Amino acid sequence: MNKKILFPCLALVLGSGAGFATSVMAQAKPDVLVKQRQAVMTLQGKYFGPLGAMAQGKAPYNASVVQRNAGFLDNLSRMPWDGFDASTKGEKSRALPAVYDNKAKFDEIASRLENEISRLVTVSRSGDEAAVKAQIGAVAKICGACHNDFRAK
Repeated sequence: MNKKILFPCLALVLGSGAGFATSVMAQAKPDVLVKQRQAVMTLQGKYFGPLGAMAQGKAPYNASVVQRNAGFLDNLSRMPWDGFDASTKGEKSRALPAVYDNKAKFDEIASRLENEISRLVTVSRSGDEAAVKAQIGAVAKICGACHNDFRAK
């Protein structure tokens, strides 16, 4: 067979197979999506907890811990949202039906959380302890807004 034809055909076949594999992998089971988003939320709690304690004066302020945890939270804050797919409605979790019934509000709060955490990253580099603590409070406020409206107690 002519090599000029063989290689493009082979590339087309392999490319098609890769596309199929990607689409199959993207169709996660609802229970898996719930477990993944819950894992992210658990990690958010782990890295936000010390910051909240510092902001409340329950733990000594440590700028390097704030910077490190803010960086982790910045990444984590973008991870759980695709796990709130409509296919997960009814799965065992603390997500209220309002997550799916009022998706626009839920998405807006998620976006605000990402923005507030991004600001925390920026402020954490300033060395201004009061500004950092104020921004930690802003992050806590938006977390609370989501928990109040979209999470079962």
